[in-house]
This record gives sequence, C-alpha cells and structure tokens, in this order.
Amino acid sequence: MNAPKVMMQQQPDRKVHIPNLLTMARVVLAWVFVGLLSGVEPRTLNAEPTGIDRVGEITHPSAGLIIAAVVVFIIAAITDALDGHLARKWNAVTKFGRIMDPMADKLLILGGFVMLATPSFRATLMPNDTVFQVTAVGGWMVVAMLMRELLVTSIRGAYEAEGVDFSAGSLGKAKMILQSICIPIVLLIVALGSPVEGTTGYLIIRLLVWATVVTTLISGLPYIGQALRHTVEQNARMLEAMRGKKARKPTKVSGPPAKPRPKSNKGGQRSKKR
Repeated sequence: MNAPKVMMQQQPDRKVHIPNLLTMARVVLAWVFVGLLSGVEPRTLNAEPTGIDRVGEITHPSAGLIIAAVVVFIIAAITDALDGHLARKWNAVTKFGRIMDPMADKLLILGGFVMLATPSFRATLMPNDTVFQVTAVGGWMVVAMLMRELLVTSIRGAYEAEGVDFSAGSLGKAKMILQSICIPIVLLIVALGSPVEGTTGYLIIRLLVWATVVTTLISGLPYIGQALRHTVEQNARMLEAMRGKKARKPTKVSGPPAKPRPKSNKGGQRSKKR
C-alpha cells in the first residue's frame, strides 16, 4: 500500500529536472549546429554578361550539411519553447535554469551568426573572381551583437542580484523571434538557391539580416535605461542616508575630570617584608 504513495511523491521531483534537461540538451544541440556549419564549403557562381545566372548544380555543394543544421536548429528552438513553459507550469523554475536558459540561447543564436559571417559562406562570382558573402552577415554585425549580449548580461546579473527585475520586454521577445526566424530561412535560401546580388533570395536575406541586427541592438536600450535609472535612484538614497547621519551626529559632552590613580608604595612594602 505504501509503494504507490512513494511513486506519487517521486513524480513531482522528476518533473523539476525535465526543464533543466531540455536546457542542457539545447546546449549540446547548439554545438552540433555549429559543428555542422563548420563543414560547409564556399561555392563558385557564374555570371553572364546580360545578368547574373548560376551555372551548375541547383543546390549548394554542402546542401546536406546546411539542411541538417537547420533541422538541429529547429529542434533546439522547440526545446527553448518547451523548457520555459514546463518550468512555469510545474513551478519548477530553478536558479540553474535562470542562468543556463539564456546562456543556451546565446550559444545557439550567436554561434549561428558567427558561422554565417565566416568564409564558409562566401561565394566567388565568375568570371571576374568577385568574392561576396552570400548570407549578407558582416563581421561588424556579429561584433555588435556580441557586445550587446555581454552588456545586457552584465547589467542583468548585477542588478538581479540586488532584487531588481530585469526580465525581457516586448523588444527582447521580438529580437528572439526574429533571430529564430532569420537563421533557418537564410540557411535554406543559401542551400537551395543562388542568392547573389539582384536575385529575390539575396534581397530576402539582406532584409531579414538587417532587421534582426537592428532589432537586436535596439532591444538593449531599455536595459541600459533601466540600469541608469536604478543607479541614479541608488545614489540619491545613499546621499540622503549620508546627510541624515551628519545631521544626527552627537555633540561631545565634557564629563568630570578623571581622578588620579593612587601610586603604589612598592618600596615600602619591600622594606616592611625585610
């Protein structure tokens, strides 16, 4: 009779670990995603005098790797939606999850943008040997996004330790949605098409990438503003406390003079003992 009760008591404990396991799975999937993209090879496209036309295979030489990476990315994005939902539903929000969940997101998203800016996604346009980035992701974009994430993470960590709420707002959520849409669509266009200047595919890539980068940078401004307001309020409270201490500083009260201590007659005692 006691065995079913024990099982019922153990099930809630197991539920607590599921969101954290999903978060750790996303960390592993992020590394698999980056590893697959690191195997992509640059491609060569041909341009006709009357316009841009690709000659050869319809798909990218590394289309298989790119599509596999897209599948891994989508699975990782699903785990991101699940772990937060389950943690709130089962009241299983833990300190580990609060730290590792955004870290797993950054590994997946920033890892993807770093790879999109590498030479693996460059193409050589023949016959002029013009080299361009088919993903339209520049190195400065990746650096700007990394700086934004480092700054926001530092601000959030410092002030949440003091009990200040720095949860993501509407801009932060829009940033995450755009990033999660941008990476797989760009990869699919690169894998299955020929995104060069003047094509619809390349136009879609540029619009998506620029919208994602701009939204990512703008979404950091509310965190900076909130941190500045909190710092100003904190400094104001400190100044008020210092002024209050000065106002309540006690005056020195003069007491009666201390009585002199009697001198001990050590010599006399010795002489008596003798």
